[in-house]
Amino acid sequence: MVSLKKYFVLALATLTSSFTFSQSLSADDPIAAMLDSLATKKIFEKAFAKPVFPKNNKHKFTIDSVPRYDDYTYQARLAKLDANSPFDLIYNPHVKGFIELYAVRKRESVSRMMGVAQLYYPMFEEILDRYNIPLELKHLAVIESALIPYAKSRAGATGLWQFMYPTGKMYGLNVSSYVDERCDPYKATVAAAEYLKSLYSMFNDWQMVLAAYNAGPGTISKAIRRSGGKKTYWEIRPFLPTETQGYVPAFIAANYVMNYSQEHNLYPSTPRKTYFEVDTVVVKEQMTFSQISQALDISEEEVQYFNPQYRKNLIPAGGNSMCLPKAQIGLFLTNEQDIYVAVKSQQNSSESVANVKEVLKMHTYRKGEKLSTVARKYGVTISDLKNWNYIGKRGVKPGKQLRVYVREQANEAPKKIEIEPNTNAVANKTETEEASKTLAETKTDKVQYVYHKVKKGETLYRVASRYGVDVSTVKTLNSLKSNGLRQGQLLKIKTVD
Repeated sequence: MVSLKKYFVLALATLTSSFTFSQSLSADDPIAAMLDSLATKKIFEKAFAKPVFPKNNKHKFTIDSVPRYDDYTYQARLAKLDANSPFDLIYNPHVKGFIELYAVRKRESVSRMMGVAQLYYPMFEEILDRYNIPLELKHLAVIESALIPYAKSRAGATGLWQFMYPTGKMYGLNVSSYVDERCDPYKATVAAAEYLKSLYSMFNDWQMVLAAYNAGPGTISKAIRRSGGKKTYWEIRPFLPTETQGYVPAFIAANYVMNYSQEHNLYPSTPRKTYFEVDTVVVKEQMTFSQISQALDISEEEVQYFNPQYRKNLIPAGGNSMCLPKAQIGLFLTNEQDIYVAVKSQQNSSESVANVKEVLKMHTYRKGEKLSTVARKYGVTISDLKNWNYIGKRGVKPGKQLRVYVREQANEAPKKIEIEPNTNAVANKTETEEASKTLAETKTDKVQYVYHKVKKGETLYRVASRYGVDVSTVKTLNSLKSNGLRQGQLLKIKTVD
């Protein structure tokens, strides 16, 4: 009996020792992990040249110097920044740890990030200034995504500003199987500015806004209650999640390093293009990145680099924008119609991609049904279903209406007719299109109607394009006298299966 007791004591001690060891291992810092991902993304390998090191730099550093400073120097420099900032840019051991991360441990990644900043920071500043919020918030994208436009967290937050699906939808960022506007640098920045301004109206303190952006306003409200009603970040910090406890110190450190990079012998990698060397244009026809590459003599990697919002290396038809260096934009505009003709001529070849559209369908989730079954039925992925419907670990309750964007091939037969340079050819093409449309509707087994709630900034053309219908059809069905729409308006849309 004594030996048995000793056995259990020994087993318990071993288990406790194992548990203590495993608990002592800290998870990788999410900000450091994001910086690492910047260094390993293949798309960035060709995006930058090595940093240009000035031999006659004002601090007389050698190329391999890694300067370090005492606490007083850090504190004095932050105090200088703080004097011209609405943020409380204080110095403490938490901030020092992130300065060491950026300026010592992750120097190569920070150099690349400084290069990317030359593409994105001017646009950030323009939008932040428009919304009358502090320009220092441009550094928020550094700690959110390391300025990687298609970054995705384990929780599903995506893009430069790391929007979760429901928050993105709330601020007008649409996600489909072809386009993820959370990865659209311009649209996502506008949404981030609106969200940040909304958070400031809740907390009236920019440090608290930063914490709320990371953890959510509900989490901040709980921390305020647990702290006994404290109203500043540093007072409620002990009651915040571990990641959020490091969030504001990381933001302060990012501000410091971006402003004092030369003092740390840090120089930006030379980016492929800066913000002032790129432009955008609306693409009227569907084009693959491969076709754009061939037409404009630009690599597919470069097209992807400037257009991270397109998920399938394809720009869908319907008035989507394309961002490229100004030289390629000029070439595209000069030869736009010829390029469209060339793209259409490829549609029958084995290398072409059929013109497609996406139709929204609603699926009622039945008891005992699996997401994999629904995904197979509609030809989509489980990940898409989760993103479109914000499905978490708890799964889906029976009876829930699931949003499914189904890929359908558009009827391209009449569009393959070459347009001759005379009015008779145009008239014949129009008659053919109308006849084809009538025939298609005659053969249709089922006509369905869906209702679309107009979001802020949406146009009638954009809504019609989303469902693959004509603007005139939508206007007639909803008795609209003009093309103007108001936010929250319900539109009835006819879809033909």
